[in-house]
Amino acid sequence: MLSPITPHPAHAAGTGASVRGWVHSVETGGTVDGPGLRYVLFLAGCPLRCQYCHNPDTRHMHDGSPAQSSDVLADIATYADFLHRAHGGLTISGGEPLVQPEFCAAIYRGAKQLGLHTALDTSGFLGSHADDHLLADVDLVLLDIKAFKEATYRAVTGVPLRPTLEFAERLSAMRKPIWLRYVLVPGLTDHLDEIEGLAEFAAGLEVVERVDVLPFHKMGEFKWKQLGLPYALANTEPPPPELTERVRGIFRTQGLTVV
Repeated sequence: MLSPITPHPAHAAGTGASVRGWVHSVETGGTVDGPGLRYVLFLAGCPLRCQYCHNPDTRHMHDGSPAQSSDVLADIATYADFLHRAHGGLTISGGEPLVQPEFCAAIYRGAKQLGLHTALDTSGFLGSHADDHLLADVDLVLLDIKAFKEATYRAVTGVPLRPTLEFAERLSAMRKPIWLRYVLVPGLTDHLDEIEGLAEFAAGLEVVERVDVLPFHKMGEFKWKQLGLPYALANTEPPPPELTERVRGIFRTQGLTVV
């Protein structure tokens, strides 16, 4: 379920100085953003302008509500026992979490003090914002690599590709586990030669534990309409199952686990 963060009378102990950030929403029973059941914290703000974005209502910081990291951690603490039993933990998503690196770092530090597994859901574009101190408290990175050629990546996101690849290479050097996500959009990200290149790159990182090939869908289209934004993929249909399986097979041929 999605719920707001409200000021808590008893802040989580031992988490250091509180940091102010902007929170869009919270999901307290997430099942797709890391192992087990997750407390998923969606932050506001994102520099990408992905054509298929499911959450265009998280683009700007002011799309969220101001919150203190101490209050967020106090809320997480109320679920900590349940998350332990469910073999889950905390995932920070967005938007793009690394728009707010200090806020993320404070929450991850507190989550680790609660003994929780932690995950970062990111495009990697702002990977340089995540210093080693922040990443030391991250157990898993859910990395969205949205295309593998510069022109395609810019068409999809509006930003350059190289920062994301450099972040992936840095995670590899740190031996930080990655779950790779790839959204398959007919006519946009279905170029098999690019996907073959991405699969080879991912295998070379040697830290990609699994790959999720996600068929494009339009469940977020209504948000674009509500915001008065033009939705470029209004006439694009989901990929046929045989194409999705073919793309999954490309990753498998590189020895990668596809879920």
